[in-house]
Amino acid sequence: MFTGIIEEVGTVLRHEGGELVVGCSTVVEGSALGDSIAVNGVDLTVRAMDTASMTFDVMNETYRRSNLKPLVPGDLVNLERSVTSATRLSGHLVRGVVETTCRLHSLTPEGEATVARYTVDPEYLKYIVMKGPVCLDGASLTVMGRDETSFSVSLVQYTQEHTNLLSRKPGEAVNLETDIIARYVEQILEARAATR
Repeated sequence: MFTGIIEEVGTVLRHEGGELVVGCSTVVEGSALGDSIAVNGVDLTVRAMDTASMTFDVMNETYRRSNLKPLVPGDLVNLERSVTSATRLSGHLVRGVVETTCRLHSLTPEGEATVARYTVDPEYLKYIVMKGPVCLDGASLTVMGRDETSFSVSLVQYTQEHTNLLSRKPGEAVNLETDIIARYVEQILEARAATR
């Protein structure tokens, strides 16, 4: 479980054959082999580590649902260590289970903030609600706009400087995790409707 508050932007050092090596320093501190680390919002297990990097194995299902497969050395990835009982929950509860990717449509300056708009399939858009939480490449954000094909979030200055979200170009894939509460509500209502 994570909070969606990015702790560090790491750099891909190597990526081949399902092995992903990420250069980092902050998330190494206090971490151990077997720990969960969110890499662009994907919960991955630390297989090896040293003082300046972590190594992860990536499953095919993860490649199918996320933006990890095309990563090459030099690419930036958002990193967060998993929640502990002493962690402050500043974002929202993030599972680290990326459901799909959305596509960056545009980045529009708005004062000191930047409004980022993303297009997504209707299958997932239905779980995105105005003023509700959404997780993009592991970052917890609040939905500020929504229409039939897209949604938007406002990236405050801190988020701009401490995530990889502004490095994305229009059309690029961004990992999406919708709010789990919406999915639970839908499943409960579907089960009730089926029994009537």
